[in-house]
Amino acid sequence: MLSEQSTPVVRATLPAVGAAIGEITPLFYRKLFGAHPELRRDLFNRGNQANGEQQKALAGSIAAFASMLLERPDERPDALLGRIAHKHASLGVTSDQYKIVHRYLFEAIAEVLGGAVTPEVAAAWDEVYWLMANALITVEARLYQEADVPEGEIWRQMVVTGRHEETPDAVSFLLRPADGSPSGAFRPGQYVSVQAELPDGARQIRQYSLSVAPGRPDWRITVKRAGGGARPEGEVSAWLHAHTRPGDLLTVSAPFGDLVLPDGAGPLLLASAGIGSTPMLAMLDHLAAAGAPRSSRPTTVLHADRSPADHAHREEQRRLVRALPDAALHLWYEAADPAGDGLPDGARLGQADLDAVPLPEGVTAYLCGPLPFMRALRGDLLRRGVPASAIHYEVFGPDLWLGE
Repeated sequence: MLSEQSTPVVRATLPAVGAAIGEITPLFYRKLFGAHPELRRDLFNRGNQANGEQQKALAGSIAAFASMLLERPDERPDALLGRIAHKHASLGVTSDQYKIVHRYLFEAIAEVLGGAVTPEVAAAWDEVYWLMANALITVEARLYQEADVPEGEIWRQMVVTGRHEETPDAVSFLLRPADGSPSGAFRPGQYVSVQAELPDGARQIRQYSLSVAPGRPDWRITVKRAGGGARPEGEVSAWLHAHTRPGDLLTVSAPFGDLVLPDGAGPLLLASAGIGSTPMLAMLDHLAAAGAPRSSRPTTVLHADRSPADHAHREEQRRLVRALPDAALHLWYEAADPAGDGLPDGARLGQADLDAVPLPEGVTAYLCGPLPFMRALRGDLLRRGVPASAIHYEVFGPDLWLGE
């Protein structure tokens, strides 16, 4: 809770800070990376730095947290904190790094806002920062404890036991611990980080969902080659596609992520687009493997893709849905396969249309895919009476939805 003396100061200055955050965050990152180039090389996603998405995500999280402190002072924004904390833990962020961020962030704030940053203003925003930072440190400490690893020590070597070309742009890799130990537990829907050593010596990190159920001897990740067209090619995904073969070693984190299959018997909506199907595959695989009564949960599966040929794990998804006694699959494709194979049975052309999908009372929705897809689907769900608390999502990359 924000203190009585800081609340009016933050309320009065939030518009000015919010208006300047677009200048503050790039300056902050320049200062941070100037003093600590290893963080840009080995921790932060260089692609997201180049396109500005990381700056937008940081700005959104700070503004969202400050707004929540003012609007709901007796509540802790657990959803916001949890999503960020899982991402931080998957990168191996440590509590000491929050002190480094604090130094250069407040240097940037003072430089951009100048004389407007009085001692009272600085103290109030310092309180906001440490309320958020200490809450995240606490959540991250719990996540490390649950993963049974010391703070930040999340990495281990895993050997690639299989590689499968799923689509022209997506490859799946089977992974097993190199030391012969069990792969370990995770919750359906979680992801791991992969640390790739690139030709320039950088160790860049990316997150990939585990796309099979827990309990199998091998984990599986499915990597879509990022970029293409007008977008620059993804550093790590392109490297994995080009260089990773069975027998190779990968540096992989413990599993994290808060988009996980809930316990209970309530109905589910698993909605995805593109490679966003991967956490949903783990959930479906888990339900199918669990047997009755868990496999009997009413489950509605919605997936949208560019074409059937671009739909990674298409037949596997169909098989898993058929294995569940009370499940239905709804597919949309922007185009049919150019080879003339047309559309799979029951698939539709065009954008996903939730109005065409029956939704049972009390459904809990899980969304994963591009932000425009999730925004549209979330709006449709709210319009159909699904409460916001029952709609959950996963974002691959910086969370640009934090302020919504």
